[in-house]
Amino acid sequence: MADEQIEAVRQRIDALDAQLLQLVNERARLAQEIGHLKQGANDAPVYRPEREAMIIQRLQQANPGPLPGGAVRAIWRELMSACRGLERPLRVAFLGPWGTFSEAAMRQRFGDAVEGVPCASIDDVFRVSESGTVDFGVVPIENSTEGSVTRSQDLFLNTPLRIASEITVPVRHVLMSRSGLTADVKKVVAHPQALAQCTNWLQRNLPDVELMPVSSNGEGARLAAADGSLAAIGSETALALYDLVAVAHAIQDDPMNRTRFLVIGMQQVARSGMDQTSLILGVPDRAGALYELIEPLSRHGVTMKRFESRPARQGGWEYYFYIDLTGHQDDPAVAKALMELKDRSAFFRLLGSYPSERATVG
Repeated sequence: MADEQIEAVRQRIDALDAQLLQLVNERARLAQEIGHLKQGANDAPVYRPEREAMIIQRLQQANPGPLPGGAVRAIWRELMSACRGLERPLRVAFLGPWGTFSEAAMRQRFGDAVEGVPCASIDDVFRVSESGTVDFGVVPIENSTEGSVTRSQDLFLNTPLRIASEITVPVRHVLMSRSGLTADVKKVVAHPQALAQCTNWLQRNLPDVELMPVSSNGEGARLAAADGSLAAIGSETALALYDLVAVAHAIQDDPMNRTRFLVIGMQQVARSGMDQTSLILGVPDRAGALYELIEPLSRHGVTMKRFESRPARQGGWEYYFYIDLTGHQDDPAVAKALMELKDRSAFFRLLGSYPSERATVG
């Protein structure tokens, strides 16, 4: 009896799958129609982060379950990626080689219908994004354990690129090697941030092993695949991609370890309704200058989400301040505050407004 009931339910699932396939293809045809209409406008973007954020937010709010909001987000991200690919596959640069958390961030934001362009350094991601040889770049900006990625911060000082989107990726580090045996490990190779995020585990379990920083975790995995004395730190994706064996899983010191990435490009993003704005300020070297600088935010009711200082390497002031604000640069209160900040700053660089991830978390 149970077998007959299961078969009946499976037949209903098959019928629904057929309906879903028709509906998905109808959506794809409509996306193609929009693509054809855009052909008359040379500056019409293929990727609209604010539009995609609004779609996912609306669907998550309307979702009756039992699918969780995160599953709805993942399904529609991939669906929108496939529809975008019918118009034109996006080229997106990331810190490579393949198998890095930067690649994972790229796929989390753009889906699989994207042409990834691995770069040897964060500098190269900025360079190819500025040159127009790619549509966007993906760069790490901060980690919940180790703080800011200072190279990304420094490169934002002198670039025309804007921030188009943000991605937060859970970071679960795997120690991997050719044999999978601790006894064979003579060196551990990884990006400096990954080494720092696994300090306690490495000190407890491999206290006498040399730690060797490399340009990325993907590069470390590539080296470990070629040399049996090396172990790399990286993702589950890198483990499979480079045909390595896990020595240990989840070796990060913080079980909630996460890295925030930014999507960079020339595109200016419209309002989504749940946005944030990023900027860099330089303060004149005089008493009370910092208070004078941020006072307009309080007066106009604009909330700061992030405020971080970094020593200046040039100019007549001592520090740059990296600030994230709640709201879009076109919101009246934010626009007024930004205008006053610009007038009061020794250095002012607006990095852009873009949908906050809180718009699609769930």
